[in-house]
Amino acid sequence: SKTKFNFMKPTRPTILFALMLILSSCALKPISSEHALLRMEKEDISSESLGKGKVLIYNDANILHTGDNTARLNIVLDDKNLGQLKAKDFVIVKLENGNHVFNIRHLDVVNMRSTHKVVITDTVQIIRVKPTITSNKLEITNEFPNNWDKYGFMSTNN
Repeated sequence: SKTKFNFMKPTRPTILFALMLILSSCALKPISSEHALLRMEKEDISSESLGKGKVLIYNDANILHTGDNTARLNIVLDDKNLGQLKAKDFVIVKLENGNHVFNIRHLDVVNMRSTHKVVITDTVQIIRVKPTITSNKLEITNEFPNNWDKYGFMSTNN
């Protein structure tokens, strides 16, 4: 008797491979920073140490994005790569007062790109960025996130 092979019946390895492919396809390739990043010991970062051009930017991605690898944000600031902020990453950059343009991108099923025009003044200290279902969000909060102890400096060895 002949054994009949059903091509329509997926096998466990096929399903696992497809699942891995879907999850890994959401991984955004990192970009290296072209900006002079300010390194500070985390204990020295405070409201008093920020402002007057020293701006902390953090990725406040929530569980919806951290679970499927879509939390990574590639940020281009004033046409130069700032780098990739993963969930709970932060970076400190020195910015002149005036107008700046942030181009933020995260990869979900498609590329989610957004452009944000920001006016930097001496009082701007902290900017929160995060992926959303349809785009990306950027807001000047001048406040540390509630779970600041869970945050770390952006990896620069991408």
